[in-house]
Amino acid sequence: MRSHPSTVWTLILLTIAGFLLEIGAGEPAIGEFALWPLQNGFMPWQLVTYAFLHGSVTHLAFNMYGLWMFGRELEYIMGRRTFLQLYFASILSAGLMQLLVMNVTGGVYPTVGASGGVFGLLLAYGMFFPNRMLMLIFPPVALPAWLFVTLYAGLELTLGVTGTQAGVAHFAHLGGMVGGYIVIRRWRSRGR
Repeated sequence: MRSHPSTVWTLILLTIAGFLLEIGAGEPAIGEFALWPLQNGFMPWQLVTYAFLHGSVTHLAFNMYGLWMFGRELEYIMGRRTFLQLYFASILSAGLMQLLVMNVTGGVYPTVGASGGVFGLLLAYGMFFPNRMLMLIFPPVALPAWLFVTLYAGLELTLGVTGTQAGVAHFAHLGGMVGGYIVIRRWRSRGR
C-alpha cells in the first residue's frame, strides 16, 4: 500500500521555510541561493535552492497550491521515492533550461520559484489522468487534463518566444515539463 502524500506537505513546509528565510536574510539569500547566470555568480547548488525561494507571497501561494493540487495523487500512485525524483528532476531541468536561455539572451538576473517542479507535476498529472476535468479560473471552463496541459505548454512557449510577460521564466516552465517527462518515461519503461 502506498503512503499518504506526506512528502508533498514536507515540500510545501520546506518551501515556505525557504521563503521566510529569504525574507529574513534579504539580498544575501538571493545572491547565494537564487539561480544566477553561469558568468554572473552561478554556483551548482543553485540548481536546487532557487526552487525554495519566491519573488512574492502570491508567487509562493500559486506554486504551493499547484504542488498540493497535482502532487498528492501523483505521490500516491508513484510512491515517495519516484515522486521526489519527478519533482527534483523537473526543478533541475527547469534550472538548466533557464541557464541556457540566460546564456543565449545575455540576461543577468536571478531566477527563483518552484514553478519548474510544479510544471513537471502538471505534465505528469496530464499523462496519468488525461481525462480528469480541471476547471479554469478565467474563463470558468472545464477542460480534460491532457488538453489543459497541452494548451498551457503552448501558451508558455508562445509567451517565451514573444518575450511577453517579462520577469516570468517561461522556458524554465517548459524545461520542468521536459524533466518530468523523462522521469515518467523511465518509470513506465520499468513496467510500473
